[in-house]
Amino acid sequence: MDLEITSYNNRYQIKGNLNKLNLKTFNAHFANIFEKLDNVLLDIERVESIDREGVMALARLHNESIIKSKKLSIIGLGCKELYQHFKSEEPVQEVEERMLPTGPIVAA
Repeated sequence: MDLEITSYNNRYQIKGNLNKLNLKTFNAHFANIFEKLDNVLLDIERVESIDREGVMALARLHNESIIKSKKLSIIGLGCKELYQHFKSEEPVQEVEERMLPTGPIVAA
């Protein structure tokens, strides 16, 4: 299914597949959206599938809203790929390896 974007005021419903093939449509529709609106609501309930490029497009829109101090709300369950990308996980802490000087041990 192709991508359909319908809007009413500041609510946008995204329907179909959000992928590399129709990313131009998505980007054109939301280009400079935060210049026009302070609050944007995206309804992704009817997104059937999304690929990596589609997820990144939503992430870029999210980052733009933060940079411009605007409000972006994403509602709806959408598809599992999107949920997996945005779900919260415990941060992984990296263990720092320290190199200790080697040599003879001298006790006083």
